[in-house]
Amino acid sequence: MAYADIQLEVPEFGLTREAPADELYRIGLIYSEGMGVAVDIVAAHKWFNLAAARGHRGARVCREEMADMMESQDIIKAQRAAREWMKKAN
Repeated sequence: MAYADIQLEVPEFGLTREAPADELYRIGLIYSEGMGVAVDIVAAHKWFNLAAARGHRGARVCREEMADMMESQDIIKAQRAAREWMKKAN
């Protein structure tokens, strides 16, 4: 494994419950596009869902696009992860 293949940073590290919608949307884009992380549509849906809940229009569209590519159990998993993050976020 080359050193360039090692991913050390978690995009959402340090985010708090009060994070702005734009920041949550940005994390969704990172996971949906695989920018420095593996593509993860469940994680992308989670972050787009959180941003959409705060009124981010682009996140609503992206969340729908992710949902169109997901099985229903994956959508449930993403929604559960969003709720859990809100409970655990500082």
